[in-house]
Amino acid sequence: MTPTRSAALPVLVACVALAAAPGPATAQRADSSRAIPANLSLLDAIRLGRERGVNEALARLNVDVVNARVRQRRADLLPTIAGSATVSRQTINFEEFGFPGITGVSDPIHLVALQLRGSQTLFDASAIARLRAGHDTAAAAELDARAAGEASGAVAGLAYLRLLSATETVRAREADSAVAASLLEQARQLVTAGVSAEIEATRSEVGYASVRSQLEIARNTLARARLDLARALDAPPGTPIEPTDSLVGGDVAIPTDVDAAVQFARAHRPELAAEHARTQAAERSLSAIGLEALPSLGVNSYYQETGPSTSALAGSYLVQLGLHIPILDGFRRQARSAEQRARVDAQRLRERDLGNAVETDARQAILDLASARQQMALAATRVRLAETELAQARERFRAGVAGSVETTNAQSSVIGAHDALIQAHVAYGTARIAAYRALGVLSEMR
Repeated sequence: MTPTRSAALPVLVACVALAAAPGPATAQRADSSRAIPANLSLLDAIRLGRERGVNEALARLNVDVVNARVRQRRADLLPTIAGSATVSRQTINFEEFGFPGITGVSDPIHLVALQLRGSQTLFDASAIARLRAGHDTAAAAELDARAAGEASGAVAGLAYLRLLSATETVRAREADSAVAASLLEQARQLVTAGVSAEIEATRSEVGYASVRSQLEIARNTLARARLDLARALDAPPGTPIEPTDSLVGGDVAIPTDVDAAVQFARAHRPELAAEHARTQAAERSLSAIGLEALPSLGVNSYYQETGPSTSALAGSYLVQLGLHIPILDGFRRQARSAEQRARVDAQRLRERDLGNAVETDARQAILDLASARQQMALAATRVRLAETELAQARERFRAGVAGSVETTNAQSSVIGAHDALIQAHVAYGTARIAAYRALGVLSEMR
């Protein structure tokens, strides 16, 4: 049969070009340099912390890595196509083959060969199990990214609370400075009138200087807190941020009963779900090793055109259906199975330990929330009593029946009471964020 010229060369070039084409590009992350709003609420800070946190960004990149590995495992079940083109010139030593009556070396032979090869796995139980394990690992990575976002949001929320605390402290010290200045002026008037001794005015000056020193410390703390919040939001250090919320905390819309909170946390914490997905992946990997003992089925084929020149090519092909039956691999598979079984046991232990940690976090968060509410009530009572004491001391000082020591002590009590109230509000806000975080629903905080 006379060989006919075919279109193998264009087909081969097209297949090579298709194989070399880049895969779908990974979507680029949103630009993290977008501006931070100057006026920021607590919920805005938590949301931006979840979106812009460095740890969350790193976790998202790890998701891309794991998804790429899943695609690599899927490739074990997809067709493989390759092409080749060779041009050769050779001679043949007939004596090498031992043919009777044929000796010597042939004349030079010029050969052009174009070949397209392909293979496809039809059934491989182990590869299918490895692919499923890869999907479980990808699910775990996605949950890890969610957990990292929750943690970044909590860090930003706590930084916001510290900024609020520093802002309220500056306001309190400014008010205290005004009171101290008023007491100093009153003491000077009494000394001028001859009602009080000079030391009373001196004591008032010392108290005023002390309050002014505390005010400067509070302002420095405020500036540092603003830098900390910008850092938590992955924003430039000089970003102007002004809190719009007050320290007076809001309500909580999560279970406050300890047992209900524990069950809620076990159902909603992304870290625990991620650990469970890793356990499933480890178990599937163990199953995949065992399934390697089963036969696998595949098909191989090639089509080639050969001839002395490109104008005289003749085509031929081969199609093979193969059944691979594992028999013995030096007991390597059994050793790998023992190793993976130990990994599964270790992973189950980690999952159980994390479950206990989640339960502890939930119980502690509910306890802290209840304690913080009590602290706020007690601190408010303390402020009211301290302000009453200061008012009475000022009246006694004005009437000349008490000295500046009494007013100074009363003002110190007011300063301490205001600080305690601020810290109580911060403790409640911190407990509120921690409770939502411990129950795995920080994104639903309102």
